[in-house]
Amino acid sequence: MNLPHERSTNGKKANAPRDDLIGEHALTDIGQLVLAVLFFSAWTVDAVVLELTMFLEPYMPTAVCMPIAAFLFALSGSMAWASHRTIFGTRRETPHVVRTGFFRLTRHPMYLSEILLYLGFLLLGPSLIAAGVWLVTIGFLHCVARTEERLLLERFADDYAQYMKDVPMWIPRPRRRKQLNP
Repeated sequence: MNLPHERSTNGKKANAPRDDLIGEHALTDIGQLVLAVLFFSAWTVDAVVLELTMFLEPYMPTAVCMPIAAFLFALSGSMAWASHRTIFGTRRETPHVVRTGFFRLTRHPMYLSEILLYLGFLLLGPSLIAAGVWLVTIGFLHCVARTEERLLLERFADDYAQYMKDVPMWIPRPRRRKQLNP
């Protein structure tokens, strides 16, 4: 398992793993890297150079796709940054299920941010080859997330089980308004 390491007082990585983190699937980092390279290679070659599967482009107006893609890029960046900071930015003295920030809306905001980033690129250049890699990436991230959820259930039992009931895995639900009693 890959465990993030703390920084010592001089700013360099300390060798002690953090006991407030559960770790991740052994193939997460390399899998994400390989799929990112595949996606961006396929997208660049197809959408920019060869235009092999770009027949959908005339049906996707730039005036619509560009602002949506920009929104997805901004959302993806803020979600990744804030979620990473929430998990790795502070050591929790008492390990617990994190329910703050984007983690109150979706159980896997870091992975969701990656999915949204790729979707933004697909709106800018609708490559079917890159879309295929995107779908494989979604499947990979779903498997990784399920593995991490099993680890979290082992560690936090009922608390994580309740979190799974309260917070959707991927797509945030609209918040319900609390009913006021007359």
